[in-house]
Amino acid sequence: MKQKFLLLFLATASFANLNNINSFEADFSQSISDDQNKTILYYGHVKASKPQYALWTYIKPIQKKVYIMDNQAIIVEPELEQAIIKKIGNNFDFFTLIKNAKKLANDKYLAKYNNTSFIIKTKNSSIESISYKDEFENRVLINFTNQIVNKKIDKKEFTPVIPDEYDVIRG
Repeated sequence: MKQKFLLLFLATASFANLNNINSFEADFSQSISDDQNKTILYYGHVKASKPQYALWTYIKPIQKKVYIMDNQAIIVEPELEQAIIKKIGNNFDFFTLIKNAKKLANDKYLAKYNNTSFIIKTKNSSIESISYKDEFENRVLINFTNQIVNKKIDKKEFTPVIPDEYDVIRG
């Protein structure tokens, strides 16, 4: 689970000019396929900003928000009326990892972290997709549309709102 949040943030930190990113915003579709080719599709919007802030807002098929900041992930799930707070480690520098991605072809890069390889595809100077295998050997593909790079994002947008009546689970 810990690596999953790292991977989610990694996707937010990518775009064609890997050395100059300060922020990234886009709509996304995420497919997760298992070894029997059963696929789950998610849709939403993502925002990320240096040094290590991200907000994944899932819209369909479920609603939830995943905040990443200060070496932790906070998942707010309205349907379950709960929030999960997890540490994600302090040795993972997302933007440095992207900056160090190796170019494989014109619009294709390879980034590695903890024995996981991420393939980043770009098109017209913008990120098109990122793919990898998660900790359960599922194939994950995240496609981005309506990308905006280096737009100023207020840090307040990365502050979770957890209603008082929600259960808070710390992991």
